[in-house]
Amino acid sequence: MSTASEIVAQHLYEAGCRHAFGIPGGEVLHLMEGLEKAGIDFHLVKHENSGGFMAEGTYHATGAPGILVATVGPGVVNAINVIANAWQDQVPMIFLTGCVDANEAETYTHQVFDHTAVIAPISKASMVISPGAVDVMIDKAIALAVADPPGPVHLDMPIGLAGAETKPAGYPKPGTIAKVAPAPGADLDRARDALASAERPLVIAGVDILHHHAAETLNEAVHRLSMPIITSYKAKGVVPEDDALALGGHGLSPKSYKLLKPMIDAADVILLAGYDPIEMRIDWRHTWGTAIEGKTVIEVAAHPNRHFVHQSDISFVCDVDAGLTALTQGLNGNLTWAGGEVAAMKATLADAFPRDEEWGPAAVIDAARNAFPRNGFVAVDTGAHRILLSQQWDCFEPQKLAQSTGLCTMGCALPLVMGHKLADPETPVIAFTGDGGMEMILGELATLRDMALPVVVVVFVDESLSLIELKQRGGGQDNLGVDFGGTDFAAVANCMGGRGVTATNRAELESAITEGLAADTYTLIACPIGRKAYDGRF
Repeated sequence: MSTASEIVAQHLYEAGCRHAFGIPGGEVLHLMEGLEKAGIDFHLVKHENSGGFMAEGTYHATGAPGILVATVGPGVVNAINVIANAWQDQVPMIFLTGCVDANEAETYTHQVFDHTAVIAPISKASMVISPGAVDVMIDKAIALAVADPPGPVHLDMPIGLAGAETKPAGYPKPGTIAKVAPAPGADLDRARDALASAERPLVIAGVDILHHHAAETLNEAVHRLSMPIITSYKAKGVVPEDDALALGGHGLSPKSYKLLKPMIDAADVILLAGYDPIEMRIDWRHTWGTAIEGKTVIEVAAHPNRHFVHQSDISFVCDVDAGLTALTQGLNGNLTWAGGEVAAMKATLADAFPRDEEWGPAAVIDAARNAFPRNGFVAVDTGAHRILLSQQWDCFEPQKLAQSTGLCTMGCALPLVMGHKLADPETPVIAFTGDGGMEMILGELATLRDMALPVVVVVFVDESLSLIELKQRGGGQDNLGVDFGGTDFAAVANCMGGRGVTATNRAELESAITEGLAADTYTLIACPIGRKAYDGRF
């Protein structure tokens, strides 16, 4: 007979999980032991928030849920941010915590509070594991985490149960969920007719394309029907961004929105493909209005519209891949955008985000893209550099650029690539971060040292929270709380078991990246770009 912890771990292993992250506490020692016995490596981190992003990185590499482990009390609350991030960004994650047994909690209060009351509002479910139902509850947790929309599920393991032998209930595991396509009928016919006759169609695609595995179907339909495509940041690469029909990823740049808006207005058919507007700035709210004469907005969505950020004329709530297939199969498009508007828009966007500067943030991004393989995995932290990079960085496959889009939390890029590299050692990785974000999580350089991973970290150094400073100046406010002193990041990396480099031109940066990808430890590259370097950029 197995312990409760061993049962939980075995079921996670069977779900494809191979890595777990967290910080030990007495309340989770049996859980950690069970994970190791099952073949799931436990990795010590310096903060639970970073551990959660490492867990997300393994998901991007393998498709299996990430695992975060936290002890009672402070361990639980340290993870609040990353659990909320997984909830908003649709990341399947199992959050395992330990808790004081219910009978003990009646007369013992040290570090004791209701974990589920804290976690439930920002997760898909929060449950306390019960004796006799351990296998049922872990199966339920995994099924909920990966079910649409994917997200975090919390399991609290009582201390007394964790190491106790228990008999599994033995109930069947959940079966597969069949893809549901739109039913035949007048609405489907109307939508297909609109697409077939469209002269100026436009696709706007979002994150649901990824976990509905709809990129191939969408890519084929885009080309067969000659539909230019705009993506959210999460969906970058669903059509390779060097394709003539790909207009890039957008959402937070006011400049790109102003350039795209006339094309959105001119479109006679807009197809929303798995588009979740949680990534978008407020300008994208009702950007095409409703009931516009001569325009048909068709939505293929996983869930009914409860956000009201936009509306559509016809909305199909279904599996996104099956929905796009039903909507577009057998259709052949006309000559679209006959005035050459698509090529003109690509050129306009390229001119608006020039990459040919001698040195500065755009040069850092361009030089890094030149030195980095097409199939590598990249993560970018939150800040001004993220908006610019998301406009400039070309993705050629889905899920090759990770970031915090719904919550926009700082400190995510480095742990994201660490988790990905652990789970997929063959794929090269780079983390892009600002100096403020890097200083938040300097401790994880020690974690990276211990992992001995050839991760490349590029730091935009401007000694300011540039995005907030831009907003202050734009609103006529005084500079307040956004500037900080300089850190010698190269020296820090050298002191913490890595390779530290300061790059001040393109050649130095490209060389450092090339060498870093082949190194036996991490490489941190500090790129001084000067203050106010993002003015007018996005």
